[in-house]
Parts: sequence; C-alpha cells; structure tokens
Amino acid sequence: MKTVNIDQDECIGCETCVELCPEVFAFNAAINKAYVITPQGGDQACIEEAIASCPVSCITNDET
Repeated sequence: MKTVNIDQDECIGCETCVELCPEVFAFNAAINKAYVITPQGGDQACIEEAIASCPVSCITNDET
C-alpha cells in the first residue's frame, strides 16, 4: 500500500497540491504549510500531478 506524505520542513506553503487534490491535501494557515488529510491517497493521477507540480519536491507516495 502506498502512503502520501509531505515533508513539513521542506513545504513552502504554495498550496499547489491542495488546489490539485483537495481530497488528499489541505492547508494549515496557522503554520503556512500543506498537510495530508488522506494518507492512503486517492486518485493516483491527481497525486502524481501534485508530486510533479511541487516546486520543492516535498511530497512522496511511497510503499509502506
């Protein structure tokens, strides 16, 4: 099974992942970072697009 993760130390808060996959990612305005709300993922194409679009490459979708 794959698990979606965001490296909070690397996230710059651009919200691209949230805009692309709101069913998997959300934004915490208090810390200006995105976070994962559905670690087990969702639409794989959407997740892959979010990974490819992240300007700091802080999203992973690894086998667990």
